[in-house]
Amino acid sequence: MRILAVMLMLASVGGGVVNAQVADMLFSGGDILTMRGPAPEYVESLAVKDGTILFAGALADARRHVGPETKTVDLAGRTLLPGFIDTHGHFVYFGKNLVDANLFGCTDMADLVTRMRAQAERTPIDGWIVGFGYQARALKEGRPPTSAELDRVSAERPVMVVDSSGHLGAANAAAFTAAGISGDTPDPTGGMFARGTDGASLLGPMEETALNAVRSRRPAFTGKLAAEAITGAAEVWASHGQTTAMEAGLGLGNDDIGIVLEAIDRRLLPIDLYLAAKDSALDDTLAAAYGVASQYNPQAGGIVEKLRAARPDLDRRYVNRVRLGGVKFWLDGSLDTAWFTQPYTQNPPGKTGAFAGYRQIPDDVLDAVFAKYWPTELQIHMHMNGDAAADQALAAIAKAVKQHGMRDHRPVFVHATWLRLDQIEKMRQYGAIPSFLTAGIIPGGDAVVKLWGPERSAGAMASRTFLRAGLPFTYSHDAPVSPVPSILALVDAGVNRLSGSGQVVGPDERIPPYDALRAVTATAAYQLKEEKMKGTLEPGKLADLVILDCNPLKVEAIAIKDIVVVETIKEGRTVFAR
Repeated sequence: MRILAVMLMLASVGGGVVNAQVADMLFSGGDILTMRGPAPEYVESLAVKDGTILFAGALADARRHVGPETKTVDLAGRTLLPGFIDTHGHFVYFGKNLVDANLFGCTDMADLVTRMRAQAERTPIDGWIVGFGYQARALKEGRPPTSAELDRVSAERPVMVVDSSGHLGAANAAAFTAAGISGDTPDPTGGMFARGTDGASLLGPMEETALNAVRSRRPAFTGKLAAEAITGAAEVWASHGQTTAMEAGLGLGNDDIGIVLEAIDRRLLPIDLYLAAKDSALDDTLAAAYGVASQYNPQAGGIVEKLRAARPDLDRRYVNRVRLGGVKFWLDGSLDTAWFTQPYTQNPPGKTGAFAGYRQIPDDVLDAVFAKYWPTELQIHMHMNGDAAADQALAAIAKAVKQHGMRDHRPVFVHATWLRLDQIEKMRQYGAIPSFLTAGIIPGGDAVVKLWGPERSAGAMASRTFLRAGLPFTYSHDAPVSPVPSILALVDAGVNRLSGSGQVVGPDERIPPYDALRAVTATAAYQLKEEKMKGTLEPGKLADLVILDCNPLKVEAIAIKDIVVVETIKEGRTVFAR
C-alpha cells in the first residue's frame, strides 16, 4: 500500500493539483457503503482529515488528497460503513451492571441463589449485592424470587435482583429497610410491591415504579468504580461498532449524574454519549448541565479551547463527548405489563380478570412536560409498548401543538411495539419517530404471540408498514435489557424476525437488510437531530466509521448477526480493533 500512496502522490503532482487538502487516511479495497438515500450506494474510496470525511468517491479522484503522511488503508475485501448509532440504550446502567451478577440464562431458583452468593463474595461489605438478567417465566418455578429466598444469599446485607426487562425485580428485607420501604409504604403510581395475605407484609417481588423506589437507594458509584462503569461500557459499545451511545434514563440510579460529570471532567469517553434524563431526575440533570455549560462555555457566544480541541465539528451541544438531548418518560411497562386499549389475549402469571396493563404516569404530568419542552430543543422520549400508552402520548402532543404550534421536535416513541394504523398516521402528522426494540423478538417473541394474540404480535414493531408509508423508524437494543448491545443483531432481527423457538413473528413486517441498516445509521442520526454530522459517509461529516468482515447486503439474511466488527473508528481515531 505504500507503493499505491507514492503512485497517487506522483499522479497528484503530475496533474497539477497542488492545493488540495492532504488526507490523514485513505480507505479503499473493499465495499464502502455510504448509506445515503433509499438504495445502496458504494464509493471506491474514502479520505479522512482532522476527524472528518474529506472525500468519498472514485479512487482515481482521490489521488489529489494523498501526500507523504497519508496512511492508506487496504480494506482487503472488508466493508466500511458509517459508525452505528445507539438510539435507545442504557449506557451508564449497563456499565454499572458490569460489576453485578450476571443472571441471564438462570434455570431455577437454586441457580439464581448460587450466582448471587458468588456475587456476595466479590461485593464490598458496605455495598448492595445486586444481580441482573433473570426471567421469571424461564425459571423452573415460573415466578420471581421471594425475600426469603434472597435471604439465603445474605440476611444481613441488602440483596436485590432485577429481571432482564429492567421493569421487574425482587429484594430481601435488608434491601427494603435500607431503601426506607416497609409494609406501611403505599404502592406508588404505576407500580406495586407484592404483599402477603395480610395486605401489608412485603414478599419481595416488585414492579415498575416500586422497583425504581428501591433501586434508586443503592449506594453511589464513585471514584474508580464510577470510572470503570463508564470506560467498561464504552469498550463494549465500541466493540459492536457504535460511535454514539445513549443513556436513555439518566437518574435511574441516584449516582448517575455524578458518574457522567466525572466522565466529562476526566475525558473518559472515546465515543459520543447522548443523554435523556429520567423524568424524576430532570431538574437535577438540568442543574448539572447548567454547571457544565458554565464551566466549558463561559461566554454566551464563545467556546473554550479545551472543548474546541475535543470535536472537529464544534457541535456545541457536546461537552467532552457528552450531550444532554432529551427527557425520558415511562408510559407503561414491559410485555407483561404493557398498557392496551384491549385486554391481553392470555393474562400474564398472577394477573386476573380483563387485564390490559396499566399506565405509569397521569395525563396531567405528561401534558405539563410537553407544554414546557415542546418549544425547546430538549426532545421528549416516551417508553411505550401498548396502544393505550401511544394514545396518551399522541394526546399530549396534540395539546402542545394546539398551544405552541407545530415544530421539528421529533418526539421519540420508544419501543412503540403495538401501534394501530390511525396512530401511525398521527405520528406522521407530528413528526414522531418510533425506535423498535427488535432485539426483543428473540427472547420475547414467543411470549408476545401467547400473551398479546395473533393480531398484535403480527403487527408488532411495524417496520414494513412504516417503510411503505415513507416514515422514519430506528432500531435499538435497550441494553442491558438485551444482554449484549449488538447493532448487527438488531438488523438481523428486523430482517428475519425469528423468535427463540424459530417462529417468524409478524412475517409481513420483515424488511430488506439495507433498510434495516439505515435504521441504525442514517435514520438513527436523524432521530437524534444529528443528521448534519453523522449517519452517512459524506464530505464534511464526522469520520465515525465501522469496518465489518462481511457486507450485510451480500450474506445470507440469517447470517447478519454473525458478522464480525473488525474495527471501530471515532473521528478518525481507532477506538476498537479486533
